[in-house]
Amino acid sequence: MSHEDATHGPAPLGGVDPEPLHRAVDTLAATLHDYVRTAVGVRAEFGAAEADEDPRVHVLEEQVGQRNADLFDALHGALGMHPDLTTSIWEPGAGAPHDEDQPVVQRAESFYLSFLVAARGNDASLDGVLSLIDGAGEDVAERLSDGGYEVLEWISSRGAPAGFDDGSLGEDPYEEADDDDPGQDDDFREDGR
Repeated sequence: MSHEDATHGPAPLGGVDPEPLHRAVDTLAATLHDYVRTAVGVRAEFGAAEADEDPRVHVLEEQVGQRNADLFDALHGALGMHPDLTTSIWEPGAGAPHDEDQPVVQRAESFYLSFLVAARGNDASLDGVLSLIDGAGEDVAERLSDGGYEVLEWISSRGAPAGFDDGSLGEDPYEEADDDDPGQDDDFREDGR
């Protein structure tokens, strides 16, 4: 889908059937309920650190990420919008007392660092990449904290839409993929942590 079509154009868009969008939300909600049921059960068996690393939890985290990507794609395809629905923001409610020991967060923005990673050899796997990125994310979060910033949340992802059309970052991440371009990965997923 091109950004020049009516869906992505500047004119108001009428006649959109919202049912597929609601179905994508319902599927995401069902997966989140599965995650909660599993997480509660796993936590009843193990400590917090072990529960975080439980394969059943990881499978459902990946599924939640996939359903988030499905919802993004459904909204983007139907409305031409680029929804940011996976950012977490912790703010006190109106009138909540402020802890004087905690600094007030004036403004929060998202920052991104993307990698295009290929496996070497026919039998090589990319499954270990996310754990390496997670480790680097922990280091960056700690360095930001040491530098006086408050890291409200950080997320590692695999296969999230990115502009790798010509092998470099910075292109439009929502531009239609060229079917002849071997660098395009059609399996877009976002795994939140």
